[in-house]
Amino acid sequence: MTDIRHIVFDIGKVLIHYDPDLAFSRLIPDADKRKWFFDNVCTSAWNIEQDRGRTWEEAEALLIAEHPDHAENIRNFRRHWHDMVPHAYEDSVAIMVGLIESGRDVTMLTNFAADTFAEACQRFDFLDRPRGVTVSAEIGLIKPDRAIYDHHVASFGLEPAATLFIDDSQKNVDGAKAAGWQAVLFTDARALKADLERLGIAA
Repeated sequence: MTDIRHIVFDIGKVLIHYDPDLAFSRLIPDADKRKWFFDNVCTSAWNIEQDRGRTWEEAEALLIAEHPDHAENIRNFRRHWHDMVPHAYEDSVAIMVGLIESGRDVTMLTNFAADTFAEACQRFDFLDRPRGVTVSAEIGLIKPDRAIYDHHVASFGLEPAATLFIDDSQKNVDGAKAAGWQAVLFTDARALKADLERLGIAA
């Protein structure tokens, strides 16, 4: 296994918390109705297209045409995004910052809508600490598509085999491995620290 010279962090559910239920438990208090809404209206498949670069205006218009009775809550998804992202994972952030301060080359690769990423950067200043970031919506590509990993490598001059990717999604971890990277599945900071130490990286 090639020694790791580059470390790439995902952001959502690795460095900052994300949970739409935090907003919608108030907007749709009934758990069954809320589940139906996420399964049938504001679905993961709908939301990921904003990560690919579709505007919220277009996304809302498409859904409202299909589900006019849910127009207000469709708009509420973006309107209440800040409630879905209440805090950072301070222990994960500490690991990332520690790696940077020890001289490690750290970048970020994230599926994120452009405007919500800008908002996140205003709220969480540690997102400015790594050398750079690839934001899916800014380039029209999303994980786990092979092209986004190749784009990140080209943008930041990485050697894939010497790159470690940290992501909370198994399919994104698998995508990185298929692109020739090393990768670990994030579950919590303690497990990440153990993974890094197993790979010879003090954290």
